[in-house]
Amino acid sequence: MSFLPLGLSDELLSAVVDSGYTEPTDIQRGAIPLILMGKDVVGVAQTGTGKTASFVLPMIDILAQGRSRARMPRSLIIAPTRELAMQVAENFEKYGKNHRLTMALLIGGVGFAEQNKLLEKGVDVLIATPGRLLDQFERGNILLSGVDILVIDEADRMLDMGFIPDVEKICSLLGRNRQTLLFSATMAPPIKKLADKFMDSPRQIEVARQSSANANIEQALVEVSPRSKRSTLTKMLSAPDVKSAIVFCNRKKDIKDLVADLKSAGLRPGQIHGDMEQRDRMATMEAFKSDEVNILVASDVAARGLDIKGVSHVFNYDVPFNAEDYVHRIGRTGRAGATGKAFTFATKSDHELVQDIEKLIKTRIPRLGDTPVEDVRKTEADKTEGQEPAGEKDAARAPRGRRTRGKSAVDKKPDAASKAEAVSDTPNSHNEPAAEDRSGADAESAPRRRRPAAAKAPQQEKPRARDSSSSASESPPRRTHEDDAEEATLADDASPDWNGPVPGFLSR
Repeated sequence: MSFLPLGLSDELLSAVVDSGYTEPTDIQRGAIPLILMGKDVVGVAQTGTGKTASFVLPMIDILAQGRSRARMPRSLIIAPTRELAMQVAENFEKYGKNHRLTMALLIGGVGFAEQNKLLEKGVDVLIATPGRLLDQFERGNILLSGVDILVIDEADRMLDMGFIPDVEKICSLLGRNRQTLLFSATMAPPIKKLADKFMDSPRQIEVARQSSANANIEQALVEVSPRSKRSTLTKMLSAPDVKSAIVFCNRKKDIKDLVADLKSAGLRPGQIHGDMEQRDRMATMEAFKSDEVNILVASDVAARGLDIKGVSHVFNYDVPFNAEDYVHRIGRTGRAGATGKAFTFATKSDHELVQDIEKLIKTRIPRLGDTPVEDVRKTEADKTEGQEPAGEKDAARAPRGRRTRGKSAVDKKPDAASKAEAVSDTPNSHNEPAAEDRSGADAESAPRRRRPAAAKAPQQEKPRARDSSSSASESPPRRTHEDDAEEATLADDASPDWNGPVPGFLSR
């Protein structure tokens, strides 16, 4: 299906074609005709499904008739972050190039003087974050009674950031005869309450559940120790098929160090996080879009809503604290029908966070280098097929006088096949101590259990320190924002680093 049956004007269709789009997405097919008819619309769709264009396109045609007045915008779009507001503005510039609509962007980090000049002239489209909009209203620089179309974008993010009271206040300042459009990835109770209070019999369009990851994204969990994370990331980012990538970190303090390491490895990274000045963030985004830098190391400020075309890979350097953020992070790739790959680095202490994500998305994230359980068992069976059983072989080789003393070798140490099966059948085996470590512990403890009481000698050795990896595997602590990602346990140090060639999963 093309855009033609949706009822858009020829000028707008021409701009859409020039932008490289030929078919509408599901949310666009459902929302555009209803918006053109003047209906209130609630759009529920996951990130990366074309939500922005689903309201920008019909708004351009609706606003083509009429003219703006000083300090009285004709339409208002509220976005939770500066980056999202800027993205909406870019969409209006791209699709509205054949129309003569005026636009103003009210976001923090930008001086009031330039914004006030635009407001004085009058604008057709006002795009704003809640805080800056209320600030300008209280200063008397803007009147909201003339707004004909209100858009509340990323309502679930508004809820997460505590902006719902501000949104309710803004809605109360608008005139009653308006069209209201609300878009969100979820319909949490506070969002439904907002819609019921300020919308008139809205039509709801739901094309995907927020808890589902995009089917075009190939996911994998990379099991690492804390000390090997940076070297592993550098190697994977150096793979030939990584054209452009976003790397997400939980802590802003890690971003600067990671960018420095990647630069020293000859890569082209940039950074974006909440502590940066707005002009610096805008410059980084422009450099990323123009391929001046091809790796964007970011905090969650960039996780939701940013529509950056052509991102081939997403790397979660840290497992996100909130499971919902995982879906939004990896949604930066695999957009507009393209395919993408998402890798999440996980240490043993991330066990609970990974479980939360897998519970949300209702599937197990494949582990990088996974071998199906059936293949493991078949391989071990092939190795032992036609061979003498290990117990008989050991008994035949043992000296005649030792056959009747104590336990045989097969009793003391399990064979390779039973070890592999035990590991394969253990849920979340990536968080358990390695089979080799457990068998080694048994071998050390066995002689002490067999020693006769009369032969015991005074203990000369110092008591061994308790192995922290054991308690960690039984009840792994939930990570907090204050945790230091570089702290390694003894068990983590013993974990093998990913040090081989780029796996086929990455390059195929």
